[in-house]
Amino acid sequence: MTSDETLSLLRAGKLNGATRLDLSDGLTEFPREVFDLADTLEILNLSGNRLADLPDDLPRLRKLKILFCSQNEFRHVPPVIGQCEELGMIAFKSNRIETVEEGSLPEALRWLILTDNRIARLPASIGKCKPLQKLMLAGNLLEHLPDEMAACVNLELVRLAANRFQSLPDWLFTLPRLSWLAYSGNPICRQAPSTECERIDWANLEPGEKLGEGASGIIHRATWNRTRADVAVKVFKGEMTSDGLPASEKAACLAAGAHHHLVPVLGEIAGHPEGASGLVMELVGSDFTNLASPPSFKSCTRDIYPEGTRFTSPVVVRIALGIAEAAMALHAKGIMHGDLYAHNILRNRDGGCLLGDFGAATFYRDGEPLERIEARAFGCLLEELLERMDGGASGRSILEDLARQCLHDEPAARPGFAMIAGVLSDLGNGRSVF
Repeated sequence: MTSDETLSLLRAGKLNGATRLDLSDGLTEFPREVFDLADTLEILNLSGNRLADLPDDLPRLRKLKILFCSQNEFRHVPPVIGQCEELGMIAFKSNRIETVEEGSLPEALRWLILTDNRIARLPASIGKCKPLQKLMLAGNLLEHLPDEMAACVNLELVRLAANRFQSLPDWLFTLPRLSWLAYSGNPICRQAPSTECERIDWANLEPGEKLGEGASGIIHRATWNRTRADVAVKVFKGEMTSDGLPASEKAACLAAGAHHHLVPVLGEIAGHPEGASGLVMELVGSDFTNLASPPSFKSCTRDIYPEGTRFTSPVVVRIALGIAEAAMALHAKGIMHGDLYAHNILRNRDGGCLLGDFGAATFYRDGEPLERIEARAFGCLLEELLERMDGGASGRSILEDLARQCLHDEPAARPGFAMIAGVLSDLGNGRSVF
């Protein structure tokens, strides 16, 4: 349905009572008819238009909780947004925003997306957004974060990739709930190591069915003519994603190397007809499925599992141990995964697992306490698995204690992945009774 058709229905009173409205069809002005839904509208999607401002009476939409204004022509975040007291999620991705004025962000904000703009400074008033959990700032011109943000103690996911940070504030590494951090593509980052891998000519690949698509690229099944084996081919889109740059993802995939809980990379694509870059990987068996789905608007930072999902205690231990070993191997190479989530994990029914999606990975320098931040992400994963675990009374108490340690408010008090893997290995080897 086009915006014209939606507006026609709105004008005819046929959308009365709607809680969501999508208007994405090249609009240059905010349609006043939207206010006919002032008593019910909760989600307003204005992405994909040519808007540059919002009306001063926007707060009339008194129940508005989510506002999407991505892919428009905004040069600033409209100050009126700060007066919308119920707004919890705002997205202005891929505009031309240069300024975010003081007071332009509502204090109830939980999720802010300002990816791919021209922002050089954030307002000090962002520190008043105490509920803020997710902050997406990749692809801007930022060199600093306001010290007032130290008060944003509920921050869990922060994306700072592809900015101009020479350093990061000390308070960032002490936030009690920070679990998923990405800042590749900044001067502060360690340079990605040079990695030799086979270059596989596109002409030697026969693409087949589409297997999936993410923010950074599209994955197809393909036949590699040299071996006649089926492989998975990921072609990067070459665009800025909410996590960062696809080039950083490719570098991290290659640098991670071989590990039994990572999807094996066979080579790098060469000679793509459109000049795109990409990777050729082993095709994961059809018995592997995603452990969970990404967070919803409501859950914000926590993954969504299929209804009725249950695990035996041995399967929980195998999954947890596999991911801990993968994370330990990455951190040994100075790589933070940055998106250690169930929705980035493939698993089979026996607990075999593979950690994927390096879109948020960061090459960090010695001395930066990123392992303890990622340990909290692991604690969240373990907590989710435990919520769905059957039996295992003795082992459960050990797993619950490990989760509590990983979720400790003091990052320095959390265990490293070597210790985490050791505890889980003992459980898996039967040194603790289930």
